Amino acid sequence: MRAELLAAHPDVDAILITDLVNVRYLSGFTGSNGAVLVWADPGNGDLISTDGRYTVQVGEQAGDVRLVSGRDVAAALLNEAHNGGARRIAIEADAVSLAQYTALREGFDTLELVASRGLVEGLREVKDDDEVAAIAAACAAADAGLAAIIAAGELVPGRTERQVARALEWAMFAHGAAAVAFETIVAAGANSAVPHHRPTDAVLCHGDFVKIDFGAVVDGYHSDMTRTFVLGTASGWQCDVYDLVSAAAAAGREAARAGAELAAVDAAARAVIDAGGHGADFVHGLGHGVGLQIHEAPSVGSTATGTLRSGAVVTVEPGVYLPGRGGVRIEDTVVVSEGPCRILTATDRAFTVLG
Repeated sequence: MRAELLAAHPDVDAILITDLVNVRYLSGFTGSNGAVLVWADPGNGDLISTDGRYTVQVGEQAGDVRLVSGRDVAAALLNEAHNGGARRIAIEADAVSLAQYTALREGFDTLELVASRGLVEGLREVKDDDEVAAIAAACAAADAGLAAIIAAGELVPGRTERQVARALEWAMFAHGAAAVAFETIVAAGANSAVPHHRPTDAVLCHGDFVKIDFGAVVDGYHSDMTRTFVLGTASGWQCDVYDLVSAAAAAGREAARAGAELAAVDAAARAVIDAGGHGADFVHGLGHGVGLQIHEAPSVGSTATGTLRSGAVVTVEPGVYLPGRGGVRIEDTVVVSEGPCRILTATDRAFTVLG
């Protein structure tokens, strides 16, 4: 991992990691104040810094890395780096504010600070077996939670979007989730045409599309799934839109293979919706990476660059949204491989009329 981190900056003495998600990925430490210094020379011994609130925790989670105590963790590690003979340090440009950068430059004017982007994020794209297992467990908690509220009669006319969302979140907790991955989306009727609608007191009605986008967290790793149902009786246009999105989702999953161009994966699903006459109604990218964050690299969209890597975990989530009428999204979390992707979200994708 050290070699991969340093490949983009072979001429630095060390790399300072201050993004807390990346700190967790590299060290296992999950506190709210921390940073890691990775030396180019492994003989120096990498460092972690946090303050007195987390001394015990950092010992439990990152006991093999030497602790440098300090409230200003970045300054504490740069001071150690300077004392250790470092002169050129790479820092995470996207995680350091202008004020922080200015303070670090003024406090360590003999150090050259080099901007770096995406170093750890690139490593995080490919998941190992333990990471995939955690994401699979998060998917299972979400699947079980949805099944539980359907069995309990929560998805029926008369309930509100907010009531269904809260019931689903508690059900995910009851089935092993440590947290919810993001604010649960429950969108009924015309609200289902809003891609990221937030639940309100709108009442679910007979004949509504109900779009539910939700996820769980297990061991810090996220899941993401969307299912769309109809309550009571489905109309012809609802069946047609659902079938179109379902076909696009299948095309996207089939295209999601190692080595595929990210934009081409998006195009495979988008072509189906274009051919169905709803290209203008598919208003977002096909998917995104999932892991320690609900949205992380890679992005799978029409303007994305690069290719899918074996072991990446991404979503495939085409949608068609008809303002004032309703919308459909079908989303799965999948593991990319050389062959067909492995689907981690198990809830049936077939067109389903509830009640």
